[in-house]
Amino acid sequence: MAKQEKDSTITDQEKISSSKAMKESISDTETRVLHQLMSSRTVESVESCISYSRFLRMSGLSSENYPLFLKMLEIENHWVLDALIGDQDPFLLLSTIPPNNYLVSRCFRLLTRWRAGGIYPKTLAIVLGVLQNSYSSPRDGYKIYPLSISDIDNLGKHLEQEKGQKDASNRCILDILEKLGNLAGIQTDDNMEQVARQALKIRTALFDNSKMLEDIIPQVLIVRGDYREDEVPPRYLFAD
Repeated sequence: MAKQEKDSTITDQEKISSSKAMKESISDTETRVLHQLMSSRTVESVESCISYSRFLRMSGLSSENYPLFLKMLEIENHWVLDALIGDQDPFLLLSTIPPNNYLVSRCFRLLTRWRAGGIYPKTLAIVLGVLQNSYSSPRDGYKIYPLSISDIDNLGKHLEQEKGQKDASNRCILDILEKLGNLAGIQTDDNMEQVARQALKIRTALFDNSKMLEDIIPQVLIVRGDYREDEVPPRYLFAD
């Protein structure tokens, strides 16, 4: 009788283990399919991703799902991003999410990932909206996410010197750099001081006709790209 109970216990454990393994396998498959969808390298994946973006937008942004919105910003396809943004002002898309380390670090990751000109202007506007909000109080923003010189350079590289300060993106970047420059002279953190000085140098370069951004930012970062270069267009676009 004891042996039968032991055999029954082993069988139940095996069932639980098998069920767990099946759930993990299904989860792994779902993740792989989602990654394929988000690659946007085929017409089918682009069209599926557009539908997924529309679903996210219509579901509404929340503190629980905003990482998914950030993940969608990594997709190099402006049709997908247009579906995510809809008629909203991209600059304000993530404005309801309080600044936090994850949010800010992901935005700097996007700025670093793409070359100047290689990021869809609406994506850049979303990122700049987050950073302007996060560093409106530069000391508080620095506590949330302590920037590096590399972060400042990868922000500054998206300035378009020939457009001057009248360009909306340029104005926003210059405003962020100015706020960060205000951290200079506080003398509480050596890294903060270096970041502040680099921010001021980059900002000054846009106003000084005798200087170029490549005099301040590593030249390899200034090489421009084109976000449309490798895009795969959808076959059909559906109106909302």
